[in-house]
Amino acid sequence: MTRKVLIAFCLWMVSLAGIAQERMPNRVNTYSDEMPPAGFSKETLFLGGSLGLGFGSYNFNVGVNPEIGFSLNRWLDVGAVVNFNYNSIRADPNFIYNANVSSKQFTYGGGLFGRAYVLPFLFLTAQPEFNWTSVTEKDMTGGGTYKYNANAPSLLLGIGYGRRVVGESGFYIALMFDAISNVNSPYNDVYGHPLPVLRAGFDFYLHKR
Repeated sequence: MTRKVLIAFCLWMVSLAGIAQERMPNRVNTYSDEMPPAGFSKETLFLGGSLGLGFGSYNFNVGVNPEIGFSLNRWLDVGAVVNFNYNSIRADPNFIYNANVSSKQFTYGGGLFGRAYVLPFLFLTAQPEFNWTSVTEKDMTGGGTYKYNANAPSLLLGIGYGRRVVGESGFYIALMFDAISNVNSPYNDVYGHPLPVLRAGFDFYLHKR
């Protein structure tokens, strides 16, 4: 399932890049015509957020992620993000994926992010996080319902497509995986295997040029 999602995303990225190259005018809109001013300024400070989606054979994850960031230069953005995520795991009566136990999780936390635009429309991203999770599990074989709390660090690594003009606005979509195999991570399955995480977001600079 993960391999199919990754292949589909890569093909989608290639098609978007081709469309962007065909329709893009002579001026490259991803970057501003001038370098942003040195140091901290409103022109390089942005607010925004993203919607997150992760899924697998028995997992579903959705979240909202407000963020604040700073464009260091034409190709690098850094900032902080806050997470609010919901994750559910479907019970497996065949006892292959889990012991016929359904699970619902609410997660909150936060971290830092960095996006490096290696091409005008393509970036690499890294996002270290720490999240707290409240879990409710129900044993479908009649074993009862259990509630507990957990926490875990995560390191989301991935690739994305985006267009941004420093000092104006931008948008992006990214595919990421959790590089830390922690069973309590909201981005991993019950065995600690990473699930694909899709996030689509937008940003607005506080002072437009």
